[in-house]
Amino acid sequence: MGVFAEQIIHAPLFATAQVRAGESRLKQNEVEWVSVMETPVENFIREKEFVLTTGIGIGEDADLLEKFVSDVIHSGASMLGIATGRHIFDIPDRVLQLAEDHGFIIVDLPWDIRFGDVISTVLDEINKSKQEERQVSEEIRLDFLNQVLQEGDLQEIAELLHRHTRMPAMITEFDGTMRAYYDVSDEVLTAVEAKQWTRPKAYEIEQHLGAAFSEHRLHPHIFVYDTAGERWCRVLIHTKHRKQGFVWFRLPDGKPMTWFTMNVLEHAVTACALFFIKEDAVEAREIKVKDSFILQLAKEEPDDFGVIRSKAELLGYDLDLPYVCIVGRIHLREDESEFPSFHKDNPPTSSLQNVNYYIQKEINSAARFIGRRAMATFDEDEVIVFLEAAYDVYTETANQFLDYIERRLSDMLTEIGLRWGISVKKEEANGFHLSYREAYTALEIGIRKAEETSRTFYKDTRINRVLLAMSANHDIQSLVHEIVKPLADYDEKRQTDLIHTFMTYNRYSGNVSQTARALHLHRQSLLYRLRNIESLTGLSLLEADDVFLLELTIRLWQLKDLQRPALGIQSDRSRGWT
Repeated sequence: MGVFAEQIIHAPLFATAQVRAGESRLKQNEVEWVSVMETPVENFIREKEFVLTTGIGIGEDADLLEKFVSDVIHSGASMLGIATGRHIFDIPDRVLQLAEDHGFIIVDLPWDIRFGDVISTVLDEINKSKQEERQVSEEIRLDFLNQVLQEGDLQEIAELLHRHTRMPAMITEFDGTMRAYYDVSDEVLTAVEAKQWTRPKAYEIEQHLGAAFSEHRLHPHIFVYDTAGERWCRVLIHTKHRKQGFVWFRLPDGKPMTWFTMNVLEHAVTACALFFIKEDAVEAREIKVKDSFILQLAKEEPDDFGVIRSKAELLGYDLDLPYVCIVGRIHLREDESEFPSFHKDNPPTSSLQNVNYYIQKEINSAARFIGRRAMATFDEDEVIVFLEAAYDVYTETANQFLDYIERRLSDMLTEIGLRWGISVKKEEANGFHLSYREAYTALEIGIRKAEETSRTFYKDTRINRVLLAMSANHDIQSLVHEIVKPLADYDEKRQTDLIHTFMTYNRYSGNVSQTARALHLHRQSLLYRLRNIESLTGLSLLEADDVFLLELTIRLWQLKDLQRPALGIQSDRSRGWT
């Protein structure tokens, strides 16, 4: 788009004018402005101007005229109109030859053609061209918009960009996944997907894009890269405070950036943004339906498993595969607090929804990595995953799966941690629900034990489950309260840790030296604590039965509040542990 010298010369006003040099450039030289200039030229002419001169001050001095024409050529002007018949009567051959050598247009304007009329005609042509360009740009905008509204895809957007600009084009997701391309070599596709590119020097980038378009709103978002021996430009696609992907394009060799190209690119980027919004909306609806189904599968007893199976097939799930249930809980690494108390996060990770998005993405990626199917959902700060895993190797499969997720999340969400409970699915019709309950119980036991490991398998919690069963007995509740509460009250009042001291002492089979080293205590300080434990509980640490009873009651005390009412277990307030 734009006004070229040929359009101006063919205007009726120039019927008596004569092109004296550069006639072969009439279709190539673009005109963006018109001005009147007399010697000296200096820096008063900008690129792509139609310069008019009367030759006043030059007269018949061929050397002075040649110098003037040379300065106009080197200023970047598109063409020169010389009024002949008053100051200049004939244009010397050597001046015309100079213009021909530089592909520069010189027009001989009879003196009776007024410069005011020339300026008016040129500006009319420029305005007409800009109006046509705006109209074409609007038609192109609608063309891109219709592609999105009429169920078009990113491939059609890439082809449409090429059709209007003749530029090779690619569209990628933000992580580099190729979504569409047109007129692009296999070498470039491979290099871009592998992120094999380099940034040119700053002056090369400015030269490639051109400073004339720095005020265009798209310009700050264009980055230049060299990849596979070609120079490409990349524009960010941004929606809803989220970086969705990139539009890649390559300027034709020797062809500069134009305002028309910038406008078409802007329409293409907008169309891609709308497509991603539409795609996200569809995906969000699908995720919502799937989330609801998986939550129902995990937390409710099935009335009719046949109906559940049919619904699963519609959603693309196969419930006949062997599964392991993995329940995770999100926490802040620093103080092990629950997710709702997050207050130190940066905006990108400050909402539970955004954290869930990244975790869901890594769950799907991990499942693909190990070649297993997975069904996953979230319930506030709780992650529920049913992972395909053969019964004989489900421990190894679950660990491989979680290793991948935790390795990736440790780089992306450094302040976030996850604890996991794992249980294999049973064969019963309500197997999914039972495995969820078991995985949830394992998770809670793991959190209560406060060990360094972030994973607890239900099969490894047998002793804790026995303790849970015992804790339901009223007499045992009373015994636990009688023995352990004095220790807990003492610890809270004196800011000591007698309970932890005893459990460490018992772990080292009553060896005082080893216990003191483990607790970083002086031997006499440890002995003082042990005497306090005996005094507060009325038990002797030299009697095996008393040691067993103290360990048992402490373990029961530590397991209080283990299971929530949702799992059918009474809270410790109803058990009398206050």
